[in-house]
Amino acid sequence: MDWTDRLTTGDGRLWTAVDAVLSVVLAPSCAACDELLDHPTRGAVCEQCWQSIRPLTPPLCDRCGDPLPTWRSISIPLALCPRCRRARRLVDRARAIGPYDGTLRAIVHALKYEGRRSLARPLGALMRHRGADMLDGAACVVPVPLHPSRRRERGFNQAVDLAGHLGVPVVTALRRIRATSTQTGLPAAQRHRNVRDAFALASAGNTLAGATVVLVDDVSTTGATLEACARVLKQAGVVEVRALTAARVVSPPR
Repeated sequence: MDWTDRLTTGDGRLWTAVDAVLSVVLAPSCAACDELLDHPTRGAVCEQCWQSIRPLTPPLCDRCGDPLPTWRSISIPLALCPRCRRARRLVDRARAIGPYDGTLRAIVHALKYEGRRSLARPLGALMRHRGADMLDGAACVVPVPLHPSRRRERGFNQAVDLAGHLGVPVVTALRRIRATSTQTGLPAAQRHRNVRDAFALASAGNTLAGATVVLVDDVSTTGATLEACARVLKQAGVVEVRALTAARVVSPPR
């Protein structure tokens, strides 16, 4: 039995001692609320913050996962939001842990921009729990790729980190062939133009004809990036493309 085994067995007194020392010596703060962590060995985010992440609750658009007015609850299986009724979607269904605000936004930012990669495991666990219907029956999950220049700059791809904790085989089926400007601040139409033809099939994607796959990313805003990825996958013969993200920018119910 090594020292990690000893820390995780018994009555937890060793963990308590380690927490006490780290709290005094390092005074680490929660990556979400910035309060001092009582139990830094349990992760970079406090338990209260994890518990505060609210889910997206029904009724939801059956396709994109946006909330719908409550009067649509009578026909949830057939309900679509105005955007999905107006436009043909290549992503067949999409879901997220919750709305991209508050604590969840802070956690995603800490993972993506501060390099707090340890957060991918608990975020992935939440995605797996709240997105179980997206993963059910899927052959694999496909992380949304970064352009090689962005990957070198960041040092990792947060979508790959999240995908690795979903309990489904990960297939790197896509590659990003065009460096795009940031989507931040762009309206929906420009977001779609910005990522048009930015993705191509990787060699691993040639094995997915006839399969159901789940695209994985950190945030869905307008769905432009997910749609661009889904186009490539469906051209390769994938029969159903679902999407699962850590967070979703929610349109107000109409």
